[in-house]
This record gives sequence, C-alpha cells and structure tokens, in this order.
Amino acid sequence: MVEFLGIPIDYWKEIAIAVAILVGAAILGRLVLLLIDRVFGRLARRTPTTFDDAMLDAVRTPLFWAIMVLALTIALNQLSFLPADWREERADLVFVLYWLLAWVLIHKLVSNLLNWYALEITRRTESTLDEEVLPFIRRVIVALVGAVAIIVLLSHFGVDVTALITSLGIASLAIALAARTTLSDWITGFVIIFDRPFKIGDRVELLDLKTWGDVLDIGLQSTRVRTRDNRMVVVPNSIIGENIVVNLSDPSTMYRVQTHVGVGYETVVAHARQVMVDAVRAQDWVMKDERVEALFHEFGESAIIVRVRCWIEECVESRRIMDTVGACLYDA
Repeated sequence: MVEFLGIPIDYWKEIAIAVAILVGAAILGRLVLLLIDRVFGRLARRTPTTFDDAMLDAVRTPLFWAIMVLALTIALNQLSFLPADWREERADLVFVLYWLLAWVLIHKLVSNLLNWYALEITRRTESTLDEEVLPFIRRVIVALVGAVAIIVLLSHFGVDVTALITSLGIASLAIALAARTTLSDWITGFVIIFDRPFKIGDRVELLDLKTWGDVLDIGLQSTRVRTRDNRMVVVPNSIIGENIVVNLSDPSTMYRVQTHVGVGYETVVAHARQVMVDAVRAQDWVMKDERVEALFHEFGESAIIVRVRCWIEECVESRRIMDTVGACLYDA
C-alpha cells in the first residue's frame, strides 16, 4: 500500500474529503448568514417593529454552527480508519455539540425577546414594574431551561434523573409554601402590569382599607400611595388584589363633587334650588360646559334635603373644593 508520511494514500484521500466537507460547510454557513442579512434582514428592517430583527440576530450564530456540526458528523463518517468502538463516543460528542447549540439558541432567543420588550414596550409605560419584572422573568426562564437541559444531558448518558426530579419538586413545593405571601404579591404584580388598573400619578381609593391618595410607585411586591397628609402607605400587591380599587383619575381627571343642603319646608323649593345653582355656577373652578344641578334627595325630619352637584377638572382638588362649595352655598 502506497504511503505518505507513514499514512496510506487512501487515508489521506478520506482526510482530504473530510477537510473539504468542513471548508464547504464553512462557506455554505457564511452564504446562509449573508442571505439572512441581505434578504431577511432587509425585509425585517422594513417592518415597524424590531421584534423580527431580534429574532434573526438570535438564530444567526447557532444556525452557522449547526451547519458546521452537521458537516463535522458527515466528515467523521468519511474516516474509515477510526476505531470501531469510537463510533459511540463520536455520537456522544455530536449530541453534546447539538445540546450546546440548542442551549445557546434558547438563551439568545429569551435574551433578545426580553431586550426587545424592554426597549419597545417598557419605555412606553410610566410604571417601573415591568423593569423590575423582566430580570426576574429572565432568571426564571434561564433556570427552568437550564434544569431541563441538564436533565436531558444526564438522561442521554444513562444517569437516572428520577430522584433528581423528585427532589426538585419537593424543594419547589417547600419554597412555594414558605413564600406563598411573596408569591401572591408577585403574581398580583404581574396582573397589575398587564391589566393596568392604575398607573403612577393616578389618585386611587382603597375602599376596604379606607385609604386614598396618589400612586407614587408600583413595585413587584408592593404599591406606594402618598396620602393627602403626606404619609406614605405601602400596600402589598396581594392586598390590592383582594380589595376594590377606585381609580379617580381614569378615564379622565374630571370629577363630580356633590353635597347635601337642607331647605326648610316653608321655603319655596324651586327658588332655593335656583339660588344654589347660580351660586355654584358663579365659582371659577366649576366646569362651565357641564351641568350644575340641585336635585331633590329626600324629605328630612325638619327640612327637604337637596343634593347639589357639579363637575371640576381635577379630581385631586375634590376635597378642597367641597369646602368651597359649602361656603358659597352658605353665603347664598
């Protein structure tokens, strides 16, 4: 048998074919990346969102190396002089390479997706809750994917993972029971970010807690409300989820204030009602385009009760204006 450097010529031919396969795969991989950049990348840049750009960026590198691993598998099959017992080890090597590629692909997809959300969505919101939630979501997804990946890898090499899965389940249950209040706060925090019953700056009233004020911060575990006497009330999100919340700033800051006035039975009620309406309408804080009303409410023990109501532009002024309404009606 003809040899070169102590290696048969036929083996050199197999090595040359294997190298040619790897070089061709590298060229093909570069062409595929060029196609992605020139064609799909150009189409993605024409869309109004950067989501598709983020997804293309995530698959570029793993796709190239997937082509190279496939080429490596084909190239190794060309080498007939490799030991027969090495085939199983070669299969394990290829599996580990594909396993790594899958992990990198999922990690990049998750990272790019969350980065896109942070850039495109969270900047449109006034709440800081989504900025706090994103790192938490990232850690949870990476941990779950990592656990699944390790289980798959161990299973491939014949390691019994039943005990490991059982232990993880018991540990997760114990953690969930120990931190059920915190988990409840977090879950409600997620609900707040997606349902958005209120936002920073809104004036809200928690009916069951008899607390009202302006929302200063919405956190992952709690919401901070500043009352009108400049006190900070920290309310766990789970408590908010269990109570009725009245948003005084939504759908607009317009607010209707009302009070009750007693009119003596000897008084001409129609005249008294008109005097009340004129007195309130003369105030500069009243919305002139909205109705000012003095409506019969009920018969009291010593007077007819009339409900006087009007509209103001800012709900935050409601308590102060109630005092003004009473004063102008008294003077009338």
